[in-house]
Amino acid sequence: MTEAAATRVHFIAHFTVNDADGYRQYEKGFFPVLKASGARFLTYDDNVRVLEGERPEGRTVIIEFPSEAALDEWWDSPEYRELAALRHAATTTHSISVVHAPPAR
Repeated sequence: MTEAAATRVHFIAHFTVNDADGYRQYEKGFFPVLKASGARFLTYDDNVRVLEGERPEGRTVIIEFPSEAALDEWWDSPEYRELAALRHAATTTHSISVVHAPPAR
């Protein structure tokens, strides 16, 4: 595994949209701010198949960042913090996590 591959992280979020108009405002600004971070939006799913346990209704997204530092810079940026206020008002976020690549063997 290359050093670059080992530093990538995956951001996973799950949220329920409570205000569709507010969420659309968030979406309009989201992708330009994300692109500036060097991240890659991998996928989203509104109807995942639950294999075990329970999951609240909503959307799950997965985003790949080139590093944890890039994720932190995006997350803490004034541009994203402004957008996050829209997300907070329009959704209920259930979980957010960072998944690192497996260690080199």
